[in-house]
Amino acid sequence: MNEHIQAAILAVIERAPQWIRQDLTAKDAAARIRAEESLAAMIADALGKVDPQPE
Repeated sequence: MNEHIQAAILAVIERAPQWIRQDLTAKDAAARIRAEESLAAMIADALGKVDPQPE
């Protein structure tokens, strides 16, 4: 995996809000899905900002 992509993903996970962290482990399926979708959107946004070929 490209180190810039990996760093972007790690940065998103490190700053994920507490509610996402809690809901990812929730027994309630709706809460888990909401957290997963929110985290995926945050990661997708971060990846859209990564320059795949930095100079």
